[in-house]
Amino acid sequence: MHRRRTRQHIVLPIFYHVDPSDVQNLSGSFKTSFDDHESNGLRQVKQWKKDFAQVGSLTGIHIEDDDKPETDHIKHIAEYAMQKLMKHQVFLSLGEDTRLNFSSHLLKALECTGINVFSNKAEIQFSQAIAASNLSIIVLSKDYASSESCLVQLSDIIGRKRTQKHIIIPIFYHVDPSDVRNLGGSFKASFDDHESIGLCQVQKWKKDFVEVGKLKGCHIEVGKFDRPDTEYIKDVVQYILKMLDRKSRSISDDLVGLDDQKEMILSLIEQKDSRVLGFWGMGGIGKTTLADVVYNEISYEFQSHDKIDIDTPSIGSPLTQKRLKNKRVFVVLDDVNDSDLMDLMGVKYFGKGSKIIVTSRDRQVLKNGGADKIHKVNRLNENDSLQLFSTFAFKLLNHALDFQDLSNKFLEYAQGNPLALKVLGSKLYTKSKKEWEGEVDKLKQYPQQKISQILKSSFDELDELEKNIFLDIACFFKRDHKEDVEEFLSCLYKGAACGISNLLDKCLVHIDSYRRISMHDMLEEMGKDIILQRSKHPEKQVGYGVSKT
Repeated sequence: MHRRRTRQHIVLPIFYHVDPSDVQNLSGSFKTSFDDHESNGLRQVKQWKKDFAQVGSLTGIHIEDDDKPETDHIKHIAEYAMQKLMKHQVFLSLGEDTRLNFSSHLLKALECTGINVFSNKAEIQFSQAIAASNLSIIVLSKDYASSESCLVQLSDIIGRKRTQKHIIIPIFYHVDPSDVRNLGGSFKASFDDHESIGLCQVQKWKKDFVEVGKLKGCHIEVGKFDRPDTEYIKDVVQYILKMLDRKSRSISDDLVGLDDQKEMILSLIEQKDSRVLGFWGMGGIGKTTLADVVYNEISYEFQSHDKIDIDTPSIGSPLTQKRLKNKRVFVVLDDVNDSDLMDLMGVKYFGKGSKIIVTSRDRQVLKNGGADKIHKVNRLNENDSLQLFSTFAFKLLNHALDFQDLSNKFLEYAQGNPLALKVLGSKLYTKSKKEWEGEVDKLKQYPQQKISQILKSSFDELDELEKNIFLDIACFFKRDHKEDVEEFLSCLYKGAACGISNLLDKCLVHIDSYRRISMHDMLEEMGKDIILQRSKHPEKQVGYGVSKT
């Protein structure tokens, strides 16, 4: 268990003819065993009991009496173990025109880092290889779509992305990503050839191919800039290692520039005098994101753990306080604007060794609330800003050199604020250089760099349907399940599902891990303020806001 806590060691408990709750609660025959150990005066018993109970709380396999044959359980255990042992396997899908050059160099570089790679030349059925892999790389070259087997692989990979959240990294090798999205260039000729011989799968292949073109990837241009393939391969390998690490710890792949701050926070948490840690910074700077990263990293080490939004109805309820009282807990209190809320949660009654992270835009709130340490969440540096911006503006891991100068103007305006970079980048995706220049001119209208102006300009550019849906979510539907919101708003607006999808694309709303629609608190405040201002001037109001009953 120590290795699990410190090195993410994989543990699979098999509850063989015992009740898992007896393991977790140290009851049944286990209570007798530990009582015997204690009676012998063994000093390690307390630690053994703690670790034993923690094993009981893990997901495992329960083999009961009168259950199915043990051979079935053993088969399931073997499959699970193989899947876990192969967690760093990558599937590489490539066309014949890159097999002996770029793709072979990439394959070698991946294997040199210890990553097991399946390629479509491997002597194993590719569907099994993809299923066993955590991540697939698709090298989209000029001849890729001419191969039926490549397109079959691509469709299998996309299908697993839809159903199993399989990670896909496309590499646009000497092809334009827009040609993949729009089936242009050499790809049009390839698909025309497939259709001419009457292949029934072509329409599905085309749909899946277009979807891959919209994913975040790496663009390697030909003969335009003096950068060797080895440099691109180095960047791709580093990114893949990071993605595999994040997947193993269930961390979002959009995080940039937080590693150093995360390590600093983890070192603070280990200090005995750091019970309440405050994260302070301006809106959109990444306080909640950093808290989530730390929470995912260490929350399993505590008896109980929770992430609590301050406007959640259960905040401060007797039930919540009773559940957490006198336990060694790890709690995140997000977006606190009143120090009294920390007392309301009963923070002082949490058990010995508890850790509490509190995020706030107001440092004085954290001081008054008794934070032992206050960490100012830093802006992103220039390199991290460019990487995050490129992720949303181009859906690329590397930035587009053609747009370097224009990108720098947006980076200068965003001033390292992650929310601003995401919203600006999303607004520019697929736009031409001339349209980018127009957006730069719009920014010049604002004398000061304020994120509120960026957010408001993004709202102003929405169509009427999107504005209505945005304001409804801000006022009524934040943290409601996406399907419920779509069903409700579809009764009011034609095309509500499409409107929600567009807001997701523009980073004005997002879907959390529980499939609930949410939005950044600054966007929520902006929406409510717009409604308030319109209520003061009803003659200007045009259908904004619904009544949720």
